[in-house]
Amino acid sequence: MIPVILSGGSGSRLWPLSRKQFPKQFLALTGDHTLLQQTLERLTFEGMQAPVVVCNKDHRFIVQEQLEALKLATQAILLEPFGRNTAPAVAIAAMQLLNEGRDELLLVLPADHVLDDQKAFQRALALATIAAEAGEMVLFGVPASKPETGYGYIKANADAGLPDGVNRVAQFVEKPDEQRAAQFVASGDYFWNSGMFLFRASRFLDELKKHDPDIYDTCLLALERSAREGDNIDIDEATFACCPDNSIDYAVMEKTSRACVVPLDAGWSDVGCWSSLWDVHEKDADGNVTKGDVVVQDSHNCLVHGNGKLVSVIGLENIVVVETKDAMMIAHKDRVQEVKQLVNTLNKQGRSETQNHCEVYRPWGSYDSVDMGGRFQVKRISVKPGAQLSLQMHHHRAEHWIVVSGTAQVTCDDKTFLLTENQSTYIPIASVHRLANPGRIPLELIEVQSGSYLGEDDIERLEDVYGRTAEVRNVSHAR
Repeated sequence: MIPVILSGGSGSRLWPLSRKQFPKQFLALTGDHTLLQQTLERLTFEGMQAPVVVCNKDHRFIVQEQLEALKLATQAILLEPFGRNTAPAVAIAAMQLLNEGRDELLLVLPADHVLDDQKAFQRALALATIAAEAGEMVLFGVPASKPETGYGYIKANADAGLPDGVNRVAQFVEKPDEQRAAQFVASGDYFWNSGMFLFRASRFLDELKKHDPDIYDTCLLALERSAREGDNIDIDEATFACCPDNSIDYAVMEKTSRACVVPLDAGWSDVGCWSSLWDVHEKDADGNVTKGDVVVQDSHNCLVHGNGKLVSVIGLENIVVVETKDAMMIAHKDRVQEVKQLVNTLNKQGRSETQNHCEVYRPWGSYDSVDMGGRFQVKRISVKPGAQLSLQMHHHRAEHWIVVSGTAQVTCDDKTFLLTENQSTYIPIASVHRLANPGRIPLELIEVQSGSYLGEDDIERLEDVYGRTAEVRNVSHAR
């Protein structure tokens, strides 16, 4: 059995903590490890092979770093140039494995879900394996315990041709209103759609070819034109752009006669919004969930998430307060599903706060915006031991570097030299330069930029050990 981990979501309903360039699956929201890492750790038991991870190309270094932190290997990392939903992602993963002669069972899991009961998960998986080995396409259904309007529902009927405990899918239902959701819960015949699947690779592709041949044909061609380097498979952008955007549910599961449901009663949550995050956390005597430097007074059933500043609340009921360095979001807990619409509005306004945090992660380390004015910007830069930035130049800004700790190896035009703590240097406009850390501890420095334009897209890469010189220049690829 090979897990296929889908890590391409943007998690916009958990803004402002989740951002496009650092979405929720890479955040430690429910423990010491990130949601992606928790998903991977859940699969380290006998019979489970190394995973295939599908992610956005912009996130590849984050994925690699989080895998390395757990010392986990992969079958492959499929790099999507942009999202085309779950059906194309799983199709390319299945095609790649079949190309290698490996027609295995595929356990398809989103990277950003929570499961509290590992033993219950393994029991459900064992039952699902029996059905999948017989050619069925299994969807894990979570028993609907309350009238949740943020989930899709599945109606299931008994089928004598299936193993005991496995039911046939009778109907898929889109997110209902509260009254209809209450009816579903009362009937006992409905499950929440978890978005988790188990089927054989060839079975999925046969059904996809039958029910959505456009996706099948486009993915086959996109994989043929893709480039592989190590574990990374860089999906061909021009071909993938022609692929229909469709989910596994719509493309296959709602059309096939082989769809069945295995109950999954394992403390599942998709952590899809702030109220579901409140659900999975321990609460104080007043029902509040707090994180960070937070003081709560005469408030009940609130979620208050601080990220640096002191956050204090008085007299609130069922309110979510989320503070980050550059944004704050306050909403009633019953309205948090609307955060996605708020993010769409901010995107239309061109607000950068939906894209990146002030601290931006790169394969070589990170940088944090400290201050900004009309013609200057101050950043704190951290470079990992042995790492280096690209050899680059800027057309509109000069830079001053001051080493706070560690050792910096600086290239500026035809000179290369070392700087240590409290030493500094100046990088003129249009100078070809590079910053590297030759030491064994992180390099921390302050960068002061000055010039007529300070955008992160004012960069021309000449060399890059991370293979980014060929990428289109834009904000998300800078440095």
